Amino acid sequence: MQKSVFRLLILLLVSSAVVSCKSGKLLTDARDLRNKPVSGSLKERYAAALNVKEREIDNEKLYKFIDKWMGVPYRANGMDRDGVDCSGFTTLLEKEVFDVSVPRIAKQMAENVKRKYEEDLQEGDLVFFDFSGQKFSHVGIYLKNNKFVHASTSKGVIISDLKDPWYYKYFSRAGSPKNDTATSGGQ
Repeated sequence: MQKSVFRLLILLLVSSAVVSCKSGKLLTDARDLRNKPVSGSLKERYAAALNVKEREIDNEKLYKFIDKWMGVPYRANGMDRDGVDCSGFTTLLEKEVFDVSVPRIAKQMAENVKRKYEEDLQEGDLVFFDFSGQKFSHVGIYLKNNKFVHASTSKGVIISDLKDPWYYKYFSRAGSPKNDTATSGGQ
C-alpha cells in the first residue's frame, strides 16, 4: 500500500513538473534572448521576451494564444497544432484574437494591408518578408519592441526580432490588416 502511494506521489510530482515546464516554454531566436531563461506568469514571461515592462503586456488574449501555439512545428499548408505554416498561423491568430479575417496566402495578405512604417507598428500588425527571391513569401505578427511571432520553417512557432540582421535583410512590408478582407482558400 505504502509503495503504491509513494509511486502515485512520484508520478504526480513528475507530471506536474512536465506540465509547468511546458506552460513556461518560450521559444525565440532573437539575439538578445538566446540562452536567457524565461519563467514566471504569462505576463512576466512575455514582458521578459519582448524586453518591456510587465504592465505593457495588456492583451492577455494575444499572449495566451501565442503561448498555446509556441513550438508547434512548421508544416506546409498546416492550420492545426500538429503543424502550421506562416500564413495559416497568421490567419488563425488574426481571427481568434482580433476578429479580423485575412486571406490565407501571405502574398494576398500583403496586398490587403494598410501599409505602415516600422516605427508606427502596433501589436497585431503584419510583417512580411521576401525569402528565396519570392515577394511576400513569409508573414509574421508584430508584437512589441521589434519582436514578432511567426511559424518558422526550421523552428516552428517562435518569437524573432525584426531588427535581427538576418530577418531585416528580407523584411519587405508591414501594415495593419484591413477589416474588410475576405478569407480565401489556398496555400
